[in-house]
Amino acid sequence: MEQVYLLLRHREIPNIDQYDVYVAHGGYEGLKAALEKSPDEVIDIVKQSGLRGRGGAGFPTGVKWGFVPKDVFPKYLVCNFAEGEPGTFKDREIVENNPHQLIEGIIIAAYAIQASTAYIYHRGEFTYAAAQLQKAIADAEAHGWLGENIQGTGFSLKIHLHREAGAYICGEETAQLNSIEGYLGQPRLKPPFPAVEGLWRKPTVINNVETLSNLPGILRHGADWYRQWGTEKNPGTRIYGVSGHVVRPGLYELPTNVTARELIFEHAGGIWKGRGFKAFIPGGVSAPILTEEHLDTPLTFDDLAAVGSMGGSGGVIVIDDHTDMAWLTYKMVAFYRHESCGKCSPCREGTYWQKMLLTRIVSGRGTRTDIELLKQVSDQMTNKCFCPLGESSRGVVQAVYKYFGDEMYVHAKDIPVLQTEQRS
Repeated sequence: MEQVYLLLRHREIPNIDQYDVYVAHGGYEGLKAALEKSPDEVIDIVKQSGLRGRGGAGFPTGVKWGFVPKDVFPKYLVCNFAEGEPGTFKDREIVENNPHQLIEGIIIAAYAIQASTAYIYHRGEFTYAAAQLQKAIADAEAHGWLGENIQGTGFSLKIHLHREAGAYICGEETAQLNSIEGYLGQPRLKPPFPAVEGLWRKPTVINNVETLSNLPGILRHGADWYRQWGTEKNPGTRIYGVSGHVVRPGLYELPTNVTARELIFEHAGGIWKGRGFKAFIPGGVSAPILTEEHLDTPLTFDDLAAVGSMGGSGGVIVIDDHTDMAWLTYKMVAFYRHESCGKCSPCREGTYWQKMLLTRIVSGRGTRTDIELLKQVSDQMTNKCFCPLGESSRGVVQAVYKYFGDEMYVHAKDIPVLQTEQRS
């Protein structure tokens, strides 16, 4: 498959971050088309396009919007730009190089749900991205695309940039809402879901940068145009961020049904340093690891779910055959332990025990019992954590144990025979 630059248009159009250049290449035409329709008609077009959220489980965007009650005001739209998942770096490139595409998408989404206030929940460290967004917002306001009575339609919208402090848990939508309201960034119990009770207990839609950036093209060209890429249930393109042990790490925008083999070995140049392939993580570290037998799996939400993983953020991490999987598991679990907000005991205590046991295992002080206890702890966390953070941590351990459990036992000091054989 060839790369398709719908979201990464800046790679073909120099200076598209500038308002005049963006407009000269069809900028704000999608919004103009949206404003000529009713909000319900805009939602129907997005439903027909089949666009699915690009930040997590891939829930249909138009369906999500349809859950917002029509008779409750005010309503809010939140753009999730808390990009902090290891292996994920796509939203930053979109924002820094084509900020108007995102701003236009935010306005379209806000119009569809009739929100008069939008927040961009922004990774605080991305200072250049913040400057680009602030300039784009000012340009849009100056040209009548933001503010009061936009283009004489009676629709008004104000966008606020909310820069966060760098807590991974605040990428979870309800923790993000708490953070915007000024509370500790911890998740809320669901239901009620944010579409019904979100910011200040009012209806709120949360979409991430990549999801919203698809909207200008869909509204400008129509749902059928968008469906020419991908599959019936997973249409369009995705930005896959390839990192790890490959020759050409980077972002690749491809139809959603590209296989892992094509992405890794053709676009990303294969495994670096002439080494062999061992495994890959298809959607950021929260997605369970997959192996060589899954290389021909299309990278759609549904196909990845069918093999026990998920599309997640689209961050594809490639692992070569020189990698110690116990060490890799330790690094990922240590991340989750550090980022656990501590609200629920299964996550707070579970990640503590996971990290402690893995520390002993990779340092050569662990035993067979430690490895088996590690699996028991992870199994006991299943479906008991308050939010996806703890579930992701246990998923990491379970997936590595499933495919590379023997490597764990190589580290056990009370299995000397196996240790010698494996290490030779």
